[in-house]
Amino acid sequence: MAIPAGVAIHTRGLEKRYGDAVAVRSLDLDVRHGEVFGLLGPNGAGKTTSILMLLGLTEPTGGLVEVLGLDPKRDPLPVKRHVGYLPDNVGFYGSMTGRQNLRYTARLNGLSNAEAEPRIKRLLDRVGLAADAADDRVDTYSRGMKQRLGLADCLVKDPSVVILDEPTTSIDPIGVVEMLDLVRELAHDNGCAVLLSSHLLYQVQQVCDRIAIFVSGEVVAMGTVAEVARKQASGAMITLEVGADGPGVAVGATLRAVPGVVEVTVDEHDPRLWLVTCPPATRMALVKALVDAGQTPWHLDDRGMQLSEIYQTYFSGTRVPPSHRSRSAIAPTPVAANVPARVDKAQMSAARRRAIHRSERRNSGRPDRGNKRG
Repeated sequence: MAIPAGVAIHTRGLEKRYGDAVAVRSLDLDVRHGEVFGLLGPNGAGKTTSILMLLGLTEPTGGLVEVLGLDPKRDPLPVKRHVGYLPDNVGFYGSMTGRQNLRYTARLNGLSNAEAEPRIKRLLDRVGLAADAADDRVDTYSRGMKQRLGLADCLVKDPSVVILDEPTTSIDPIGVVEMLDLVRELAHDNGCAVLLSSHLLYQVQQVCDRIAIFVSGEVVAMGTVAEVARKQASGAMITLEVGADGPGVAVGATLRAVPGVVEVTVDEHDPRLWLVTCPPATRMALVKALVDAGQTPWHLDDRGMQLSEIYQTYFSGTRVPPSHRSRSAIAPTPVAANVPARVDKAQMSAARRRAIHRSERRNSGRPDRGNKRG
């Protein structure tokens, strides 16, 4: 399978079933080096199952997948050597300190002490674990501290691909900002391909270059937030927030005079802003009219561009998943019309746990201690 240039993760028609239930349906995905790609959707939508297939921790039912040119099913160990993974429920040896756990991971990945020690110190500092906390037993850590340690752990091997499943769980607000800054740095400065799974919309919008929205195991929208919003609003009116210098009455009159504008009102929550209802193509005309009138615009935001509104549209039932419409996407195995799109949560969770435990025992030879990455 020929992978497009610059692509680190490549799937076509990737599917996973548990019995008759479809967990992931015909996933086509390309994640590039140097970008943060967000998988967005509620629990049970198929995000974690997709990640497990990328890591070789569960076998696909159909379709194709390559990570850094490798097949995770046939070459799980080479994939794990180059991919850092932070699961949503991170596990460590509780009787060891945070630093000792990182040293253990470094040894498993073939790093010498001379190479590992400065890297471990740098990573502990970067994720906000002070020297005293790094040398405390992990069974004394809060869940947020374990998440911080988990991020350092998945970076010890200096991976080319980083996969993060709900990485900010239980982390305090300042820690969330620091972690998102590190995620950006990994992609934009270090050239990593970062795949981030989350249901926290504001975090995804802050850090992700592109997103895929999962509904019932299917990707119903993919692209930048702006691209997804434009597709959603195609042919419809939008509401723009506009702020500009000048007397309010004059600014309002300028906005109302622009061709295509349907309504102009004052924002009841912020009287400095105007709410303008118009076709999407009217944006530039509004800006030009304000500039020509000497009313310099200082704020222009499309309320339909907020990820929370896009998300609500897809999960309010107003958007139909692709499998419920006519489709031409790759489908390696035909899907019966009466197959339920969602998987029973208990069934899928048990299957995921079994897949993870079997694979880790087979591939790493490590004691079973939860979702530990290596």
